This record gives sequence, structure tokens and C-alpha cells, in this order.
Amino acid sequence: MAMLWKFMRVAKYSKTALSPKVKVRGIPTHSRHSSSKSVPSDFAASAPSSNTVELLGKSYPQDDYSNVTEKILSKVGKNLHNRKHHPLWLIKEQVKEHFYKHYLGRRGTPLFSVYDGLSPVVTVQQNFDSLLIPQNHASRRKEDNYYLNRDHMLRAHTSAHQWDLIHSGLDAFLAVGDVYRRDTIDSTHYPVFHQMEGVRLFSCHELFSSIKDGEGLQLFEQGHRTAHKQECHTMEAVRLVEFNLKQVLTKLMTHIFGDGLQVRWVDCYFPFTHPSFEMEINFQGEWMEVLGCGVMEQQLVNSAGAQDKIGWAFGLGLERLAMILYDIPDIRLFWSEDERFLKQFIGPHIWQKIKFQPLSRYPPLINDISFWLPSETYSQNDFYDLVRTIGGDLIEKVVLLDEFAHPKTKKVSHCYRIVYRHPERTLTQDEVHCIHQAIEESAVRELGVEGRF
Repeated sequence: MAMLWKFMRVAKYSKTALSPKVKVRGIPTHSRHSSSKSVPSDFAASAPSSNTVELLGKSYPQDDYSNVTEKILSKVGKNLHNRKHHPLWLIKEQVKEHFYKHYLGRRGTPLFSVYDGLSPVVTVQQNFDSLLIPQNHASRRKEDNYYLNRDHMLRAHTSAHQWDLIHSGLDAFLAVGDVYRRDTIDSTHYPVFHQMEGVRLFSCHELFSSIKDGEGLQLFEQGHRTAHKQECHTMEAVRLVEFNLKQVLTKLMTHIFGDGLQVRWVDCYFPFTHPSFEMEINFQGEWMEVLGCGVMEQQLVNSAGAQDKIGWAFGLGLERLAMILYDIPDIRLFWSEDERFLKQFIGPHIWQKIKFQPLSRYPPLINDISFWLPSETYSQNDFYDLVRTIGGDLIEKVVLLDEFAHPKTKKVSHCYRIVYRHPERTLTQDEVHCIHQAIEESAVRELGVEGRF
């Protein structure tokens, strides 16, 4: 999923996260399996004025943290994961059907609720503080996120909704949506992609009921945090939760990709949270990370009102899965309106075997750009975002070719190679020249670089 951030997939607190339709405490499970009301794309966003950004019917005052661009705003409300027959919709529906079929409550109704229409605008509290991410952590940087202002942003992960859903009384749910990150530019990275978050909480009885002589086992103890567990968890509880999580995800991946799939788990210790894992799958001879997961941070579970429970959480990248399953070579194609792409995914049922047939491979046009950096405050992600803003989906890849430090002046120069390729037609050199020149001029004006054009 384009390399998950090293975040625990849990959340803490915000009263603004859920619209009234998501306040589900006390509603029977069978009547709350899915919430998928989407925001129409033609209402999603308007161009930012000098003082405010209008988005999803609300106005957000801009300040020194505001860095969201019109290009990114135009993606809000597209909701590709809810667009019928789109490959991301197919993946989402396959996962939903698997969970609905294989995990049932005591009354035979699906155990997991699904929420795929939550607003992508969240508070900084939801996106970071609720995940117990320190104030000075690098993941909060403007260079890596899209901020509307100091208090609001476009969510960087679906984990931003977890506390609110747990606080609503849910013990098992999936949350699906578009997420936004400033990142590198290549065939597997895009500033907007889609995630599915999963959470399951267990009471003492639920976790130990199937264990022989498990009556005396406990969820919690007064211990010490180690590389294997949190201080408040017993080792028996942690091992059972981890086993359940790995079993659930292995079954899911096997169900999607078939029995020939190989799975491996990579242990990751996050110093500001707890031990967790990354799941990698080997499909057609290539190991690829598809999700991050782990035992939930108990401090967060407690604050959401589930003090007597322990749980797991995972974050899954839909584009990554779809690219593997359907053999889609370029992440930009998910945003294509070309019928030659979209019609390939229309079928009688969601499990139909589909292998993407490439559109005509149009030739790339390559241009390099070199400049002296202005100061230590320069960020490569600022440059990548500028290139995306100007070139849009005509940009296939940006690679840092060379980094040079002048021996006398100590000034640093970067040389980037920009690969231009339209996914649906042949570009002309005149078109690319105009775009490339605009990138050069904007880099000087917006980033303060000194051109070596």
C-alpha cells in the first residue's frame, strides 16, 4: 500500500468525526452493516480563495499551515471505492463479502460493520493525537501531509476514525476511504489512494472461551512494556490476539489471491506505541507489503470506553491489492475515465477473473531539471507536489539523478529526471516543453531555488 506509515492502526478522540448517521450505539448489528453515502464529486470542492477553502459544504480559514492544492481538492469526493465496477470497488466488495460470510455474531448476522462514506476531512487531533503520535514526530510535517489549516487536514490514513467508531459501541468494523499524502512520484505512488481499516475487540470470555482450562486466564496485568507486549497485557492475551489477527488476514489474502499465495510477517517495533507487524505476500514471484497490523494500544482503547477489552487493528492498501490481483501496472490508471480501462472490470459478479489488458503503450518524453537549493528548509516532497500540481497525471515518474555540493560555496544542487507519459494518448514535445517550463518557473518562484536551466 505504498509503504504504510509506521503508525499503530488505532485512534483516540474527536467529537467531530462522525456525522449523525454514524452514531450507532444501541442499534442492532443487522441494521448497521454498511454506511456508504458518498459526497457528489461536483459538490466536493471549490478553488481556494485568498482566505478560505470551501470543501464538502464547509468553509475552512487558511493559515500558515494551509498547503492543499486545487489539484488535490479536485480529487475529494470522487470516492472511487464506491464507484460500481471500478477495480477499487471490486476489491472493497470482495473483502466485505468475505467478512460478512465468515464472521457472524451470535444471531447469525455479520459481526463486522462497514463504513465507506466517512468524510476525508478530519481534525489534526483525529489524525495524529488520537493515534498517540508525539507532537514532534516527523510524520506530522507539512512536507508529508495536506493541511487545510492548523486544525484540519485531509486524512492521511483511515485510522483517523477508529476512536470515534469504538466510542460508538462497535467491537468489529471496517472503515474504507480515500487518504492523502505528499509523496514520491512513480508507478506505485499517488497523492491520493485508498485504505481499508479493520478493528476487532475481544472481551475476556470471547478470547479465552475456546481455550482448554482458560477460565483462569486474564487479559490484563501490572507488568512491564517489552518488545513483545504492552505493560498492561498478559502474554497469553497478546499471543491469542496476534494469532487471531494473522489467521484472519491470511484467510482473507488466500481467499482473494488463491491457495498459491505465500504470506510472511515482518516484526516491527514502534517506540512510541508497541510491537506490530507488516504483512508481505508473494504473488507471481514478488514479495510485496500490503498492510500493517498489530495489537491495539490499550491506552487508546480505554479512552474510547472499552476498558475491559483488548483488540487488534490493520490497515490495508486497496490500490496495492488491485494492482497485484488485476495486473495493473500504473497507479494513475485508477483515475482514468477511458472506457477502454473501465469496461475491463464490468462483469456478472465481483469474483470474476480479470486480467488487465494494457492500453496502447505511448512513448515517454524525458526532461531533466537542475537547480541550487535555497536552504536547509528545502523538501523534496515540496518539489514533487509542485510537479504534480502543474503536470498532473502526465507525470509518470520523477527521479533524483544527482546531488552535488559545491566545494567552495557549499551550495547543494539537485538534478531531477521527469518522465512525461500520457496513459491514453501520445504527448507532443511542444506540450511537454510548456509544462516543463512552467515547472522551472514555479520552482524558482515558489520554492526559492536558483535554476540551472
